[in-house]
Amino acid sequence: MGAVETFFGSFYRYGQFMNFSHPLIKNKFNPKACAWAFGMNFFDLDAWRREKSTEEYHYWQNMNENRKLWKLGTLPPGLITFYSTTKVLDRSCHVLDPRFNPIINVDDIDNAAVVHFNGNMKPWLDNAIIRPLWSKYVDKENEHVQACNFNFGDG
Repeated sequence: MGAVETFFGSFYRYGQFMNFSHPLIKNKFNPKACAWAFGMNFFDLDAWRREKSTEEYHYWQNMNENRKLWKLGTLPPGLITFYSTTKVLDRSCHVLDPRFNPIINVDDIDNAAVVHFNGNMKPWLDNAIIRPLWSKYVDKENEHVQACNFNFGDG
């Protein structure tokens, strides 16, 4: 898998997402390992099948049935499944939402291959701070976008 690491100092490290007091986690992973956003990745599907990544992901989901390995979300089992197989991509490939990246600048956003609007303030919501950035690139004539009934009065 290829992904852009998303750590900034101590932010976005494995230790934030998993329970390192549990032996299954403590004995297999490094809490200081750099995490990545699981919403934008590149996969070698032949390697995915060869490494049985689907089965690995499901194994860890099943092991966490009682939520003792991690609390919520899809990021922890993704971090676990691809722990030793993730290849780091250049940051210009994938820029995290400016609210989550303290070192982002306008040039980074303008030159990014992908801007990842992560978190609960999705840019299509009326109260999103970064909505003008998102709405600038939306194909407002697309039938699926029109069916969503977005208010594009802001740009």
